[in-house]
Amino acid sequence: MDESGGSGQPRSGTDESTERRPDREAPATGPARPDTVPSGEQPKDDPSAAGDNGDTTPGPATPTSSEPREEADPAPGDATDPRTPDRRDAESPFTQASHSDRHPDTHPDRTLAHSGTTKGRPPQRPKDPRGGLLMGRPFGVPVYVAPSWFLVAALITWVFGGQLDRVLPELGAARYLVSLFFAVAFYASVLVHELAHTVAALRFKLPVRRIQLQFFGGVSEIEKEAETPGREFVLAFVGPLLSLVLSGVFYGALQAVEPGTVPGVLLAGLMISNLIVAAFNLLPGLPLDGGRMLRAVVWKITGRPMTGTVAAAWVGRALAVSVLVGLPWLTQSGALGSDAVDNVGMDTVMDALLAAILAAIIWTGAGNSLRMARLREHLPDLRARTLTRRAVPVETNTPLSEALRRANDAGARALVVVDADGNPLSLVREAAIVGVPEHRRPWVAVSGLAQDLTDGMRVSAELAGEELLDALRATPATEYLVVEETGEIYGVLSAADVERAFVKAMARPS
Repeated sequence: MDESGGSGQPRSGTDESTERRPDREAPATGPARPDTVPSGEQPKDDPSAAGDNGDTTPGPATPTSSEPREEADPAPGDATDPRTPDRRDAESPFTQASHSDRHPDTHPDRTLAHSGTTKGRPPQRPKDPRGGLLMGRPFGVPVYVAPSWFLVAALITWVFGGQLDRVLPELGAARYLVSLFFAVAFYASVLVHELAHTVAALRFKLPVRRIQLQFFGGVSEIEKEAETPGREFVLAFVGPLLSLVLSGVFYGALQAVEPGTVPGVLLAGLMISNLIVAAFNLLPGLPLDGGRMLRAVVWKITGRPMTGTVAAAWVGRALAVSVLVGLPWLTQSGALGSDAVDNVGMDTVMDALLAAILAAIIWTGAGNSLRMARLREHLPDLRARTLTRRAVPVETNTPLSEALRRANDAGARALVVVDADGNPLSLVREAAIVGVPEHRRPWVAVSGLAQDLTDGMRVSAELAGEELLDALRATPATEYLVVEETGEIYGVLSAADVERAFVKAMARPS
Protein backbone atom coordinates (compact mmCIF):
# COMPACT_ATOMS: atom_id res chain seq x y z
CA MET A 1 0.00 0.00 0.00
CA ASP A 2 1.17 3.47 -0.63
CA GLU A 3 0.73 6.32 1.81
CA SER A 4 2.63 8.86 -0.22
CA GLY A 5 2.27 12.50 0.39
CA GLY A 6 0.06 11.94 3.35
CA SER A 7 2.62 12.82 5.95
CA GLY A 8 3.32 16.50 5.33
CA GLN A 9 3.54 16.45 9.09
CA PRO A 10 5.81 18.48 11.41
CA ARG A 11 8.02 16.04 12.97
CA SER A 12 9.29 16.59 16.14
CA GLY A 13 10.86 15.06 12.45
CA THR A 14 9.61 13.16 13.78
CA ASP A 15 9.94 12.81 14.69
CA GLU A 16 10.77 15.34 17.58
CA SER A 17 8.23 16.30 20.25
CA THR A 18 7.21 19.71 21.59
CA GLU A 19 6.36 18.20 24.99
CA ARG A 20 8.67 19.01 27.90
CA ARG A 21 9.03 17.17 31.15
CA PRO A 22 9.66 19.22 34.24
CA ASP A 23 11.07 16.31 36.14
CA ARG A 24 14.25 16.46 34.07
CA GLU A 25 15.29 19.93 35.17
CA ALA A 26 18.30 19.84 37.45
CA PRO A 27 18.56 22.58 40.07
CA ALA A 28 21.13 25.18 39.15
CA THR A 29 22.16 25.71 42.75
CA GLY A 30 23.02 23.34 45.54
CA PRO A 31 21.72 23.42 49.09
CA ALA A 32 22.04 26.74 50.84
CA ARG A 33 24.85 27.12 53.34
CA PRO A 34 24.34 29.04 56.55
CA ASP A 35 26.57 31.90 55.45
CA THR A 36 26.38 35.00 57.63
CA VAL A 37 27.43 38.52 56.79
CA PRO A 38 27.78 41.17 59.47
CA SER A 39 25.11 43.79 59.33
CA GLY A 40 26.15 47.03 57.69
CA GLU A 41 28.40 45.35 55.11
CA GLN A 42 27.52 45.69 51.49
CA PRO A 43 26.51 42.44 49.81
CA LYS A 44 29.39 40.83 47.93
CA ASP A 45 29.26 38.41 45.08
CA ASP A 46 29.86 34.96 46.45
CA PRO A 47 31.52 32.85 43.77
CA SER A 48 30.67 29.66 45.59
CA ALA A 49 27.04 30.64 45.87
CA ALA A 50 26.63 31.00 42.15
CA GLY A 51 26.34 27.30 41.67
CA ASP A 52 27.42 25.74 44.94
CA ASN A 53 29.12 23.11 42.88
CA GLY A 54 32.00 25.07 41.38
CA ASP A 55 30.27 25.32 38.00
CA THR A 56 29.04 28.78 37.23
CA THR A 57 28.14 28.06 33.60
CA PRO A 58 25.17 25.74 33.37
CA GLY A 59 25.07 23.53 30.29
CA PRO A 60 22.17 23.52 27.84
CA ALA A 61 19.01 22.58 29.62
CA THR A 62 16.29 20.29 28.39
CA PRO A 63 13.21 22.36 27.52
CA THR A 64 11.04 22.17 30.55
CA SER A 65 8.99 24.19 32.92
CA SER A 66 9.75 24.85 36.52
CA GLU A 67 6.02 24.68 37.21
CA PRO A 68 3.98 21.51 37.68
CA ARG A 69 2.62 20.15 34.42
CA GLU A 70 -0.77 19.37 35.90
CA GLU A 71 -1.58 23.08 36.30
CA ALA A 72 -3.99 23.98 33.52
CA ASP A 73 -3.07 27.68 33.44
CA PRO A 74 -4.27 29.92 30.66
CA ALA A 75 -1.66 30.53 28.01
CA PRO A 76 0.27 33.79 28.36
CA GLY A 77 -0.47 35.89 25.38
CA ASP A 78 -4.18 35.12 25.46
CA ALA A 79 -5.98 38.43 25.61
CA THR A 80 -8.60 36.94 27.91
CA ASP A 81 -6.08 35.68 30.48
CA PRO A 82 -6.71 37.59 33.74
CA ARG A 83 -3.54 36.12 35.28
CA THR A 84 -4.96 36.16 38.79
CA PRO A 85 -2.56 35.12 41.54
CA ASP A 86 -2.34 31.38 42.02
CA ARG A 87 0.06 28.83 43.39
CA ARG A 88 2.21 28.96 40.28
CA ASP A 89 2.65 32.72 40.55
CA ALA A 90 3.26 32.40 44.27
CA GLU A 91 6.20 30.10 43.54
CA SER A 92 7.61 32.37 40.84
CA PRO A 93 10.58 34.57 41.81
CA PHE A 94 8.86 37.46 40.04
CA THR A 95 6.15 37.66 42.70
CA GLN A 96 5.66 41.40 42.43
CA ALA A 97 5.48 41.46 38.65
CA SER A 98 2.35 42.29 36.76
CA HIS A 99 0.02 39.37 36.40
CA SER A 100 -0.24 40.04 32.67
CA ASP A 101 2.40 37.93 30.90
CA ARG A 102 1.42 39.34 27.55
CA HIS A 103 4.20 41.38 26.01
CA PRO A 104 2.76 44.63 24.56
CA ASP A 105 3.98 45.78 21.21
CA THR A 106 5.60 48.83 22.81
CA HIS A 107 6.86 49.44 26.32
CA PRO A 108 9.70 51.46 27.87
CA ASP A 109 11.73 48.40 28.88
CA ARG A 110 12.53 47.39 25.33
CA THR A 111 14.94 50.31 24.82
CA LEU A 112 17.09 49.46 27.85
CA ALA A 113 19.31 47.10 25.92
CA HIS A 114 19.99 45.91 22.41
CA SER A 115 20.96 42.57 20.99
CA GLY A 116 24.31 43.61 19.57
CA THR A 117 23.45 41.99 16.23
CA THR A 118 21.51 43.27 13.30
CA LYS A 119 19.49 40.09 13.04
CA GLY A 120 19.59 36.72 14.70
CA ARG A 121 20.54 33.91 12.35
CA PRO A 122 17.68 31.47 11.86
CA PRO A 123 18.38 28.17 13.59
CA GLN A 124 19.15 25.23 11.37
CA ARG A 125 16.84 22.21 11.37
CA PRO A 126 18.38 19.35 13.29
CA LYS A 127 19.30 16.23 11.41
CA ASP A 128 16.41 13.87 10.96
CA PRO A 129 16.52 10.55 12.75
CA ARG A 130 17.45 7.70 10.46
CA GLY A 131 14.52 5.94 8.85
CA GLY A 132 16.36 2.72 8.11
CA LEU A 133 18.99 1.94 5.46
CA LEU A 134 19.92 4.99 3.38
CA MET A 135 19.78 4.06 -0.32
CA GLY A 136 20.53 7.40 -1.95
CA ARG A 137 19.47 11.03 -2.37
CA PRO A 138 17.61 11.56 -5.65
CA PHE A 139 16.76 15.25 -6.11
CA GLY A 140 18.53 15.84 -2.79
CA VAL A 141 15.90 13.88 -0.83
CA PRO A 142 17.19 10.92 1.23
CA VAL A 143 15.57 7.56 0.48
CA TYR A 144 15.44 5.05 3.33
CA VAL A 145 14.44 1.40 3.41
CA ALA A 146 12.72 0.60 6.69
CA PRO A 147 13.48 -2.70 8.47
CA SER A 148 9.87 -3.78 7.87
CA TRP A 149 10.59 -3.85 4.13
CA PHE A 150 12.84 -6.87 4.53
CA LEU A 151 9.98 -8.77 6.16
CA VAL A 152 7.67 -7.90 3.27
CA ALA A 153 10.37 -8.75 0.72
CA ALA A 154 10.74 -12.18 2.30
CA LEU A 155 6.96 -12.67 2.24
CA ILE A 156 6.73 -11.64 -1.43
CA THR A 157 9.63 -13.95 -2.28
CA TRP A 158 7.89 -16.89 -0.61
CA VAL A 159 4.44 -16.24 -2.10
CA PHE A 160 5.64 -15.41 -5.62
CA GLY A 161 8.03 -18.35 -5.51
CA GLY A 162 5.10 -20.69 -4.87
CA GLN A 163 3.31 -19.28 -7.92
CA LEU A 164 6.42 -19.69 -10.07
CA ASP A 165 6.60 -23.33 -9.02
CA ARG A 166 3.20 -23.90 -10.67
CA VAL A 167 3.98 -21.84 -13.79
CA LEU A 168 7.67 -22.70 -14.28
CA PRO A 169 8.35 -25.91 -12.34
CA GLU A 170 11.65 -26.42 -14.20
CA LEU A 171 13.22 -23.52 -12.26
CA GLY A 172 13.50 -25.55 -9.08
CA ALA A 173 15.08 -23.67 -6.17
CA ALA A 174 16.10 -20.85 -8.53
CA ARG A 175 12.48 -19.67 -8.46
CA TYR A 176 13.15 -17.94 -5.12
CA LEU A 177 15.97 -15.93 -6.66
CA VAL A 178 13.57 -14.83 -9.41
CA SER A 179 10.98 -14.01 -6.75
CA LEU A 180 13.47 -11.87 -4.83
CA PHE A 181 14.23 -9.96 -8.02
CA PHE A 182 10.48 -9.37 -8.45
CA ALA A 183 10.20 -8.01 -4.88
CA VAL A 184 13.06 -5.57 -5.49
CA ALA A 185 11.65 -4.50 -8.87
CA PHE A 186 8.20 -3.99 -7.39
CA TYR A 187 9.51 -1.69 -4.66
CA ALA A 188 11.60 0.13 -7.26
CA SER A 189 8.31 0.97 -9.01
CA VAL A 190 6.90 2.09 -5.65
CA LEU A 191 9.93 4.37 -5.33
CA VAL A 192 9.10 5.87 -8.74
CA HIS A 193 5.57 6.48 -7.43
CA GLU A 194 6.98 8.33 -4.43
CA LEU A 195 9.46 10.29 -6.52
CA ALA A 196 6.51 11.60 -8.54
CA HIS A 197 5.09 13.10 -5.34
CA THR A 198 8.53 14.43 -4.41
CA VAL A 199 9.17 16.13 -7.75
CA ALA A 200 5.71 17.73 -7.66
CA ALA A 201 6.29 18.94 -4.10
CA LEU A 202 9.66 20.44 -4.98
CA ARG A 203 8.09 22.06 -8.03
CA PHE A 204 5.61 23.76 -5.68
CA LYS A 205 8.49 24.72 -3.34
CA LEU A 206 7.32 22.36 -0.60
CA PRO A 207 10.23 20.81 1.35
CA VAL A 208 10.43 17.01 1.41
CA ARG A 209 12.16 15.56 4.44
CA ARG A 210 12.65 12.03 3.15
CA ILE A 211 11.16 9.06 1.29
CA GLN A 212 10.77 5.82 3.18
CA LEU A 213 10.02 2.40 1.72
CA GLN A 214 8.27 0.38 4.35
CA PHE A 215 5.66 -2.23 5.08
CA PHE A 216 2.95 -2.16 2.36
CA GLY A 217 4.50 0.59 0.27
CA GLY A 218 6.18 3.91 0.85
CA VAL A 219 5.68 7.42 2.11
CA SER A 220 6.96 10.81 0.99
CA GLU A 221 7.31 13.05 4.04
CA ILE A 222 6.31 16.46 2.71
CA GLU A 223 6.76 19.01 5.48
CA LYS A 224 4.20 21.61 4.44
CA GLU A 225 0.68 21.59 3.03
CA ALA A 226 -0.06 22.77 -0.50
CA GLU A 227 -1.24 26.37 -0.62
CA THR A 228 -4.19 25.80 -2.95
CA PRO A 229 -6.64 22.93 -3.57
CA GLY A 230 -5.44 22.73 -7.16
CA ARG A 231 -1.87 22.07 -6.10
CA GLU A 232 -3.08 19.58 -3.49
CA PHE A 233 -4.95 17.66 -6.18
CA VAL A 234 -1.97 17.60 -8.54
CA LEU A 235 0.40 16.61 -5.74
CA ALA A 236 -1.79 13.61 -4.88
CA PHE A 237 -2.66 12.55 -8.41
CA VAL A 238 0.86 12.32 -9.86
CA GLY A 239 1.66 9.20 -7.79
CA PRO A 240 -1.15 6.96 -9.10
CA LEU A 241 -0.62 8.45 -12.56
CA LEU A 242 3.02 7.28 -12.59
CA SER A 243 1.94 3.83 -11.38
CA LEU A 244 -0.52 3.63 -14.28
CA VAL A 245 2.21 4.71 -16.68
CA LEU A 246 4.54 2.03 -15.34
CA SER A 247 1.81 -0.58 -15.71
CA GLY A 248 1.44 0.45 -19.35
CA VAL A 249 5.20 0.30 -19.90
CA PHE A 250 5.38 -3.22 -18.49
CA TYR A 251 2.40 -4.22 -20.63
CA GLY A 252 4.18 -2.94 -23.74
CA ALA A 253 7.36 -4.81 -22.82
CA LEU A 254 5.32 -7.95 -22.22
CA GLN A 255 4.24 -7.95 -25.87
CA ALA A 256 7.86 -8.26 -26.94
CA VAL A 257 8.69 -11.40 -24.93
CA GLU A 258 7.51 -14.95 -25.12
CA PRO A 259 4.76 -15.91 -22.63
CA GLY A 260 5.58 -18.60 -20.11
CA THR A 261 9.20 -17.51 -19.72
CA VAL A 262 10.89 -15.89 -16.73
CA PRO A 263 10.89 -12.41 -18.33
CA GLY A 264 7.26 -12.86 -19.32
CA VAL A 265 6.19 -13.85 -15.80
CA LEU A 266 8.14 -10.99 -14.21
CA LEU A 267 6.74 -8.37 -16.60
CA ALA A 268 3.20 -9.65 -16.11
CA GLY A 269 3.59 -9.56 -12.35
CA LEU A 270 4.98 -6.00 -12.40
CA MET A 271 2.22 -4.85 -14.73
CA ILE A 272 -0.51 -6.23 -12.47
CA SER A 273 1.11 -5.04 -9.24
CA ASN A 274 1.48 -1.45 -10.48
CA LEU A 275 -2.11 -1.49 -11.69
CA ILE A 276 -3.21 -2.59 -8.22
CA VAL A 277 -1.08 0.11 -6.56
CA ALA A 278 -2.64 2.79 -8.78
CA ALA A 279 -6.21 1.55 -8.27
CA PHE A 280 -5.83 1.16 -4.52
CA ASN A 281 -4.32 4.62 -4.07
CA LEU A 282 -7.14 6.20 -6.06
CA LEU A 283 -9.69 5.06 -3.47
CA PRO A 284 -11.23 8.28 -2.06
CA GLY A 285 -10.18 8.14 1.57
CA LEU A 286 -7.28 9.43 3.62
CA PRO A 287 -4.41 8.64 3.94
CA LEU A 288 -4.50 7.35 0.34
CA ASP A 289 -3.81 9.63 -2.61
CA GLY A 290 -7.46 9.43 -3.62
CA GLY A 291 -8.35 10.77 -0.18
CA ARG A 292 -6.11 13.77 -0.71
CA MET A 293 -7.73 14.33 -4.08
CA LEU A 294 -11.16 14.21 -2.40
CA ARG A 295 -9.90 16.64 0.23
CA ALA A 296 -8.79 19.03 -2.52
CA VAL A 297 -12.21 18.86 -4.21
CA VAL A 298 -14.11 19.54 -0.96
CA TRP A 299 -11.63 22.28 -0.10
CA LYS A 300 -12.26 23.91 -3.48
CA ILE A 301 -16.05 23.72 -3.06
CA THR A 302 -16.24 24.91 0.56
CA GLY A 303 -13.18 27.13 0.68
CA ARG A 304 -12.09 25.41 3.92
CA PRO A 305 -9.20 22.92 3.92
CA MET A 306 -10.29 21.58 7.31
CA THR A 307 -13.71 20.64 5.92
CA GLY A 308 -12.03 18.72 3.14
CA THR A 309 -9.81 16.90 5.60
CA VAL A 310 -12.72 15.89 7.82
CA ALA A 311 -14.72 14.59 4.84
CA ALA A 312 -11.79 12.62 3.38
CA ALA A 313 -10.79 11.22 6.78
CA TRP A 314 -14.27 9.86 7.52
CA VAL A 315 -14.46 8.33 4.05
CA GLY A 316 -11.09 6.75 4.83
CA ARG A 317 -12.44 5.23 8.03
CA ALA A 318 -15.43 3.85 6.14
CA LEU A 319 -12.98 2.45 3.60
CA ALA A 320 -11.02 0.75 6.39
CA VAL A 321 -14.16 -1.02 7.60
CA SER A 322 -14.99 -2.02 4.02
CA VAL A 323 -11.53 -3.54 3.56
CA LEU A 324 -11.77 -5.41 6.86
CA VAL A 325 -15.08 -7.01 5.90
CA GLY A 326 -15.00 -6.97 2.12
CA LEU A 327 -11.56 -8.37 1.28
CA PRO A 328 -12.07 -11.75 3.02
CA TRP A 329 -15.57 -11.96 1.55
CA LEU A 330 -14.29 -11.34 -1.99
CA THR A 331 -11.63 -14.03 -1.70
CA GLN A 332 -14.01 -16.54 -0.16
CA SER A 333 -16.71 -15.90 -2.74
CA GLY A 334 -14.33 -16.47 -5.63
CA ALA A 335 -14.85 -12.97 -7.00
CA LEU A 336 -11.08 -12.49 -7.31
CA GLY A 337 -10.67 -15.34 -9.75
CA SER A 338 -10.36 -18.49 -7.62
CA ASP A 339 -12.90 -21.14 -6.76
CA ALA A 340 -14.75 -20.54 -3.54
CA VAL A 341 -14.29 -24.13 -2.40
CA ASP A 342 -10.51 -23.74 -2.55
CA ASN A 343 -10.37 -20.73 -0.25
CA VAL A 344 -10.38 -22.49 3.10
CA GLY A 345 -7.92 -23.25 5.86
CA MET A 346 -4.65 -21.32 5.92
CA ASP A 347 -5.68 -19.15 2.95
CA THR A 348 -8.69 -17.93 4.90
CA VAL A 349 -6.50 -16.97 7.86
CA MET A 350 -4.01 -15.16 5.62
CA ASP A 351 -6.78 -13.23 3.86
CA ALA A 352 -8.27 -12.14 7.17
CA LEU A 353 -4.86 -11.12 8.51
CA LEU A 354 -4.06 -9.12 5.37
CA ALA A 355 -7.43 -7.37 5.54
CA ALA A 356 -6.94 -6.54 9.22
CA ILE A 357 -3.49 -5.04 8.59
CA LEU A 358 -4.69 -2.94 5.65
CA ALA A 359 -7.75 -1.75 7.57
CA ALA A 360 -5.63 -0.79 10.59
CA ILE A 361 -3.20 1.19 8.41
CA ILE A 362 -6.00 3.08 6.67
CA TRP A 363 -7.94 3.78 9.90
CA THR A 364 -4.82 4.99 11.73
CA GLY A 365 -3.74 7.11 8.78
CA ALA A 366 -7.16 8.76 8.57
CA GLY A 367 -7.06 9.60 12.28
CA ASN A 368 -3.55 11.00 12.00
CA SER A 369 -4.63 13.18 9.08
CA LEU A 370 -7.43 14.63 11.20
CA ARG A 371 -5.09 15.37 14.09
CA MET A 372 -2.47 16.97 11.89
CA ALA A 373 -5.09 19.13 10.14
CA ARG A 374 -6.34 20.28 13.51
CA LEU A 375 -2.78 21.04 14.57
CA ARG A 376 -2.08 23.08 11.46
CA GLU A 377 -5.32 25.00 11.89
CA HIS A 378 -4.35 26.17 15.37
CA LEU A 379 -0.60 26.64 14.88
CA PRO A 380 -0.93 30.25 13.65
CA ASP A 381 -2.26 31.11 17.14
CA LEU A 382 1.27 30.58 18.50
CA ARG A 383 3.08 33.87 17.96
CA ALA A 384 6.41 34.75 19.52
CA ARG A 385 5.40 38.40 19.84
CA THR A 386 2.36 37.70 22.00
CA LEU A 387 3.96 34.96 24.11
CA THR A 388 7.14 36.87 24.96
CA ARG A 389 7.71 38.03 28.53
CA ARG A 390 9.03 41.46 29.40
CA ALA A 391 12.71 41.41 30.28
CA VAL A 392 15.09 43.81 32.00
CA PRO A 393 18.84 43.92 31.24
CA VAL A 394 21.24 43.40 34.14
CA GLU A 395 25.00 43.37 34.16
CA THR A 396 27.06 40.30 35.00
CA ASN A 397 27.87 41.09 38.63
CA THR A 398 24.39 42.29 39.60
CA PRO A 399 23.14 40.52 42.74
CA LEU A 400 20.10 38.36 42.12
CA SER A 401 18.01 40.24 44.68
CA GLU A 402 18.71 43.57 42.97
CA ALA A 403 17.94 42.09 39.54
CA LEU A 404 14.59 40.77 40.79
CA ARG A 405 13.78 44.14 42.33
CA ARG A 406 14.36 45.86 39.00
CA ALA A 407 12.25 43.28 37.19
CA ASN A 408 9.39 43.65 39.66
CA ASP A 409 9.52 47.45 39.43
CA ALA A 410 9.32 47.23 35.63
CA GLY A 411 6.58 44.59 35.65
CA ALA A 412 8.93 42.15 33.91
CA ARG A 413 9.23 38.39 34.28
CA ALA A 414 12.64 37.71 32.74
CA LEU A 415 16.28 38.76 33.11
CA VAL A 416 18.84 39.24 30.35
CA VAL A 417 22.52 39.44 31.33
CA VAL A 418 24.29 42.10 29.25
CA ASP A 419 27.80 43.54 29.01
CA ALA A 420 28.74 47.16 29.62
CA ASP A 421 27.62 48.10 26.10
CA GLY A 422 24.19 46.51 26.52
CA ASN A 423 24.91 43.46 24.35
CA PRO A 424 23.16 40.33 25.66
CA LEU A 425 25.43 37.58 26.94
CA SER A 426 23.09 35.08 28.57
CA LEU A 427 19.61 34.47 29.95
CA VAL A 428 18.84 33.86 33.62
CA ARG A 429 16.81 30.70 33.88
CA GLU A 430 13.71 31.01 36.01
CA ALA A 431 14.15 27.45 37.30
CA ALA A 432 17.62 28.37 38.56
CA ILE A 433 16.26 31.43 40.39
CA VAL A 434 13.64 29.32 42.16
CA GLY A 435 16.42 27.09 43.50
CA VAL A 436 18.09 30.00 45.35
CA PRO A 437 16.60 30.74 48.80
CA GLU A 438 15.63 34.36 49.36
CA HIS A 439 18.23 34.94 52.09
CA ARG A 440 20.98 33.89 49.65
CA ARG A 441 19.91 36.07 46.73
CA PRO A 442 21.83 39.23 47.76
CA TRP A 443 25.08 37.24 47.54
CA VAL A 444 24.43 35.39 44.28
CA ALA A 445 25.41 37.06 41.01
CA VAL A 446 23.00 36.65 38.10
CA SER A 447 25.84 35.38 35.88
CA GLY A 448 26.04 32.22 37.96
CA LEU A 449 22.43 31.34 37.14
CA ALA A 450 22.50 32.23 33.45
CA GLN A 451 22.76 30.12 30.32
CA ASP A 452 25.01 31.46 27.59
CA LEU A 453 23.24 32.59 24.44
CA THR A 454 23.77 30.61 21.26
CA ASP A 455 22.62 31.53 17.77
CA GLY A 456 19.68 29.15 18.08
CA MET A 457 18.51 30.85 21.28
CA ARG A 458 17.93 34.13 19.43
CA VAL A 459 14.55 34.02 17.74
CA SER A 460 12.72 36.64 15.75
CA ALA A 461 9.67 38.32 17.24
CA GLU A 462 7.94 37.72 13.89
CA LEU A 463 8.05 33.91 14.18
CA ALA A 464 4.70 32.18 14.48
CA GLY A 465 3.12 28.76 14.08
CA GLU A 466 5.19 25.94 12.67
CA GLU A 467 8.21 28.18 12.07
CA LEU A 468 8.27 29.07 15.76
CA LEU A 469 8.06 25.41 16.85
CA ASP A 470 10.79 24.44 14.37
CA ALA A 471 13.06 27.14 15.79
CA LEU A 472 12.51 25.93 19.35
CA ARG A 473 12.99 22.28 18.43
CA ALA A 474 16.23 23.10 16.64
CA THR A 475 17.83 24.43 19.85
CA PRO A 476 16.21 23.00 22.98
CA ALA A 477 16.34 25.45 25.89
CA THR A 478 14.10 26.76 28.66
CA GLU A 479 14.26 30.42 27.59
CA TYR A 480 14.99 32.20 24.31
CA LEU A 481 15.97 35.78 23.56
CA VAL A 482 13.39 37.39 21.27
CA VAL A 483 14.70 40.15 19.02
CA GLU A 484 13.21 42.53 16.51
CA GLU A 485 14.29 42.59 12.87
CA THR A 486 16.48 45.58 13.77
CA GLY A 487 18.31 43.56 16.42
CA GLU A 488 16.65 45.29 19.37
CA ILE A 489 15.74 43.07 22.31
CA TYR A 490 12.01 42.46 22.50
CA GLY A 491 11.94 40.14 25.51
CA VAL A 492 12.36 36.53 26.62
CA LEU A 493 10.29 33.60 25.41
CA SER A 494 9.78 30.73 27.85
CA ALA A 495 9.41 27.24 26.42
CA ALA A 496 6.88 26.53 29.18
CA ASP A 497 4.70 29.41 27.99
CA VAL A 498 4.78 28.08 24.43
CA GLU A 499 3.86 24.61 25.64
CA ARG A 500 0.87 25.87 27.62
CA ALA A 501 -0.29 28.00 24.68
CA PHE A 502 0.08 25.01 22.36
CA VAL A 503 -1.98 22.73 24.62
CA LYS A 504 -4.65 25.37 24.98
CA ALA A 505 -4.79 25.97 21.23
CA MET A 506 -5.17 22.24 20.56
CA ALA A 507 -7.96 22.02 23.14
CA ARG A 508 -10.09 24.58 21.32
CA PRO A 509 -12.67 23.17 18.90
CA SER A 510 -11.99 23.60 15.22
